[in-house]
Amino acid sequence: MSSPVSGLRAALACAAALLLAGTLSGCSNGSSHPSRPETSAPESSAPPAPRPDAAAYRRWGLDGPLAPPPVPPSTRLTATVKPGEAPQIVRRVRTADKIVFLTFDDGAEKDPEFVKMAEDLKLPFTMFLTDSIARSGSGYGYFDRLRAAGPAPGNAVQNHTLTHPNLRTLSAEAQRKEICGQQDILEKRFGSRPVLFRPPYGNYNDQTLAAAGGCGVRAVVLWEATMQINDMRYAEGGGLRPGDIVLAHFRGPSELKGTTMTQMVTNMLRSIQKQGYTVARLEDYV
Repeated sequence: MSSPVSGLRAALACAAALLLAGTLSGCSNGSSHPSRPETSAPESSAPPAPRPDAAAYRRWGLDGPLAPPPVPPSTRLTATVKPGEAPQIVRRVRTADKIVFLTFDDGAEKDPEFVKMAEDLKLPFTMFLTDSIARSGSGYGYFDRLRAAGPAPGNAVQNHTLTHPNLRTLSAEAQRKEICGQQDILEKRFGSRPVLFRPPYGNYNDQTLAAAGGCGVRAVVLWEATMQINDMRYAEGGGLRPGDIVLAHFRGPSELKGTTMTQMVTNMLRSIQKQGYTVARLEDYV
């Protein structure tokens, strides 16, 4: 039978061995220096999503890459809007992050170079489409390509009415047809019912809000900045503010005084970068 002293010695030896083993197994690169912290990422961490390289930006006339957007909030602005309720009116997103949101209206210009640009830059933006305009020419297939061009889960197609009327001049029933009719078309074409709506010219009234809510819309999206051919205009002040929604259009040289859509977008992105902002996906916030 062992003595208490010999038992204590055995226990201490065992503890020392365990401590030594634990120290060695926790060292980076097999180091035997326990004071050196491990700085390498765990092997199980997922690699970051690939981003466009500098050459892609230079290809489209930009000096360098857009900064990656921050992680979006866990809850979207419209999460509390119940089906059938009047939608929220959103002019800009409340955030402290230096991000803005790009939106393109109507769908008249179907420039294949803009698809290449969006693919190269993985540019996030929202399309508010009017059926009578978007289905002309090559039709909605063009916007399928733009949807796939954005960062996962892709760029979204939202509602901008059937025929682009001034809704305030229409009856409640006529407004409902304009909004619900385009909801039905976009759902059938793209597989999901839009939750965002932009009234043409930014004009709406209480009947518009009631019709939009009844058609499944959760937010009426307006804007705080607009893109012209070469520069931007602002609703307030002389520059962008965090969370601004930027309005642009699908336009070609005939309406942009010889400027292409890709040149206009390059000018817009230059201005955004110059002001210290980057671009985020509207649907991640609204």
